[in-house]
Amino acid sequence: MALTGRRLTLDEFLALPEEEPALEYLDGVVTQKVSPQMRHSRIQSIFAALVNTYGEPRQMAMAFTELRVTFYGPRWSPVPDVSVYRWERIPLLPDGKLDDDANVPWDIAVEVVSPEQSRTEQEAKCRRYVANGVEIALTIDPEREDVVRFGADGSRVELRGDDRIDLDSVLPGFVLTPAQLFAWLYPGRRA
Repeated sequence: MALTGRRLTLDEFLALPEEEPALEYLDGVVTQKVSPQMRHSRIQSIFAALVNTYGEPRQMAMAFTELRVTFYGPRWSPVPDVSVYRWERIPLLPDGKLDDDANVPWDIAVEVVSPEQSRTEQEAKCRRYVANGVEIALTIDPEREDVVRFGADGSRVELRGDDRIDLDSVLPGFVLTPAQLFAWLYPGRRA
């Protein structure tokens, strides 16, 4: 994409047509997300499905994949792999339909690391999420089979195996471990 790395104003960026993979904006610089490979895509869709299976019937939360929100203070327009809103914070139109112009920070933002991405950069995005009002951010690494949880309190916790991924402040009672999440990458083991 010719715009990648080029400096634009936030308004110029927001006027661009959407691209696949999505374009992101930070402090005047445009970057393009990496096309998800199979493991990345699987983790992204499974995480969203697990959250929705638990959160929607209880009217607790709803997960979305690749949902852009624009932060005007830090002039940032990211598209996390998965984002989660508490039920009462889901952006809605007056008639109750989902609002396509969601400009309310999510409660949870998730970045899945792809082989050609820098884990350090993905973790930096997660730190930026919590610094800008997101309660929990997760970096999920399918290669290492671990999850790093960032909290609004500045905490950073590495989780592996049977460690519980604590999402209680948004999804009380939701139970998921890295081992359960990464088991979805082994279809023969789940049969």
